[in-house]
Amino acid sequence: MASGLKSSTLELLKRFNRAFPQFYEQFVSSEIQLQNLRLAYRLYKTRRAVIELKPEGSKSALHFAYRNQSFLLSDIFGVLAAYGLTIHGLSLYGQIRPPMLVFIKLLVSRGSKALTEKTAENVCRAIREALGGRFEVEEMLAVEFNLDTGLEQVQTEFYVDPVFHLPALMIEADNQPGLFYKVMYAIWQEDLLVVNANLLVWRGRTRLILYLLGPNESLIPEYLGHKIAEGVRQRLLDK
Repeated sequence: MASGLKSSTLELLKRFNRAFPQFYEQFVSSEIQLQNLRLAYRLYKTRRAVIELKPEGSKSALHFAYRNQSFLLSDIFGVLAAYGLTIHGLSLYGQIRPPMLVFIKLLVSRGSKALTEKTAENVCRAIREALGGRFEVEEMLAVEFNLDTGLEQVQTEFYVDPVFHLPALMIEADNQPGLFYKVMYAIWQEDLLVVNANLLVWRGRTRLILYLLGPNESLIPEYLGHKIAEGVRQRLLDK
C-alpha cells in the first residue's frame, strides 16, 4: 500500500480495491492503484468514459476507464485497427464487484512513431462515438480488412488460474492485421467480461491470456470453460 498518503485517502483506496480480484493489491503497484482511483473519481464526476491518448517516449499511451461491458474491447480494438495502429503493450484491470469498472492502458504507435496530436484526437473521438453506437466499427474495418478471413494457427486453452483464482482463456495465433479486434469480437460473441489481461508478442506470434467472468458477471465452471475455448477457436479459424 502507498505510504505518505492521508489516512482518509488510504481508507478510500482500501475500499476501492475491494471491488477488484484478490491479486489486485498484491501484484498491482501503488502508483497504478492510485491512478485508477483518480480515474474512477473522474468517471463519478463526469458520468462519461475517460479516454486519453498521450505521447509516451516513441509510442502513445491510451488510457481508458469506464463501466465494464462485453462489447467494450471489441469497439476499442476495432477503432485502433481501423486507424492502422500497432499495439505494443496492454494492461487491464477490471472489478469483479459493483460498480464493475475497468481500467485499460494500451501502448500504440503508427508507423513506429507516436501518434500526432490530430490523429490522437480522432482516435479518442472515434472510440467515444463507437461506445455511443454512432461509429460503425465493422463498416469502417471492412474497407481495410477482409473480416471473413480466419486467423492462422490458432490455439486456445481454458484453465482456472491457481494464483489469481479466476477463469482464464489463453489465445495464441500468428500475427496479422486485425488480430486483436477479431479476438475481442469473438469474446464479445461469447458474452464474456475481461477483468485482467496479459500480452506477449514473440517471433510472429501473439499470445493473450484473458481472465474472465461469464454472462451476468458469473464465474465460469470448468466444463463450460473448455466449451468456450473451443467455441472461440472455431470463431477465429472460421473462414
